Amino acid sequence: MKLLRFGEKGQESPGILDGQGNIRDLSGLVSDFNAEFLASGGLEKLTDVNVDALPLVEGAPRIAEPVASAGKMICVGLNYSDHAKESGMEVPPEPVIFFKATSSITGPNDQVELPPKSEKSDWEVELAVVIGKEAKYVSEADALDYVAGYSVVNDLSEREYQIERHGQWCKGKGCDTFGPIGPYLVTPDEVPDPHNLDIWLELNGKRMQDGNTRTMVYKIAYIVSYLSQFMSLQPGDIISTGTPPGVGLGMNPPLYLKEGDVMRLGIEGLGVQEQKVVRYQG
Repeated sequence: MKLLRFGEKGQESPGILDGQGNIRDLSGLVSDFNAEFLASGGLEKLTDVNVDALPLVEGAPRIAEPVASAGKMICVGLNYSDHAKESGMEVPPEPVIFFKATSSITGPNDQVELPPKSEKSDWEVELAVVIGKEAKYVSEADALDYVAGYSVVNDLSEREYQIERHGQWCKGKGCDTFGPIGPYLVTPDEVPDPHNLDIWLELNGKRMQDGNTRTMVYKIAYIVSYLSQFMSLQPGDIISTGTPPGVGLGMNPPLYLKEGDVMRLGIEGLGVQEQKVVRYQG
């Protein structure tokens, strides 16, 4: 299934994509795609739904993040060896973990706002994992049983805030609009091998990132198990699993986002995002 949420901010409705790529309205059966929905076995209850009998959504509504009110957004840094190299950093002996503020989460096609004084904002296309049930001290062998599905994330980063200023990475990662997610929550039955997906990003029509999830250093089952040793993972939590090479920081000279830029990014089978860059005006 490809699940999505559509509608203006604060008025989103749950939907599902039919076989022809049309949005069907699920609001008569489901209130929202959130922690309660996932924890109560909501995904399993949808498997028998006749999608073609659901109301057709007309037009081209705004697409929102596919999971509402995520409790945590956890990111894995330097998880592609070639990206670590372009960043001038070593592949870590254990996953680098940081949090992205949930207030950064936005829809996949919403505008990205540069902070007022930002000069070094950067892009990062990543595969996201959405947790479907509480995971606490789970084994690597069982870890994928806790995955509700997959999505696309643009893990935007303000590199000055992240690297050049003191403190933790989260200062450069949690800016408002720096976490576009979607368009879909794609259930695992449609992703037979999450470690063999083409992943890419274009800036103003030019391909900047062009990789495949097979080059991840730490795989999804390991990451879910690893994180669950330090904190419980809750339904609706999002894990962003790292980016392939081609970010602006790694270029010579570095290239950063500016007003008017357009990013287009996607992952094989998981959909495409597109964001216009604007400057926050207050």
